Amino acid sequence: MSTDDGPQEPDEPTDGVDVSDETGEESVRERLEEEADKAVERFDDSVIDLLAWILDTETRARIYVFLRQNAHSTSDEIADGTGLYPSTVREALAELHEEGKVERRKRESSGAGNNPYEYTAMPPSELVTDIVGDVQSELNTVFNLDDHLCADDEDGDAESADSEPVTITVDEETAGEQ
Repeated sequence: MSTDDGPQEPDEPTDGVDVSDETGEESVRERLEEEADKAVERFDDSVIDLLAWILDTETRARIYVFLRQNAHSTSDEIADGTGLYPSTVREALAELHEEGKVERRKRESSGAGNNPYEYTAMPPSELVTDIVGDVQSELNTVFNLDDHLCADDEDGDAESADSEPVTITVDEETAGEQ
């Protein structure tokens, strides 16, 4: 029997971690980083889904997120950063600018030539405030649907058809704290 063949200690629980060599710690770190990356990706996808609902399309949502992270970007920089086609980006930016969701200004340059527009997205708190009226109106339409459909009935109450059962308010002070 060699010195390597000595009595073996019973296996201790390792919670699935390979601790038999020095790379075990690195393996754990890599798996944690992978899981963190997956969590961030799922969070990012959820944010994009929510913004796509608010901004009407995923394309517009991706542009908005890019601009929040990279203010004063040109349409070409946005296309490069998002992987979207430049023509798609330009079209979406024109719509977002017309709606007031992004601001644009000419990029100042000391050289001669074309100075492209650079874009900045409005803060999320303003974006939410802008859609509150739309959401409130849509909810009121749904809640008043019976009143509108039953307006021809004798029992229909004309006054209730004009009521606004839903009122949404946004408190600017707490919007940033949550």
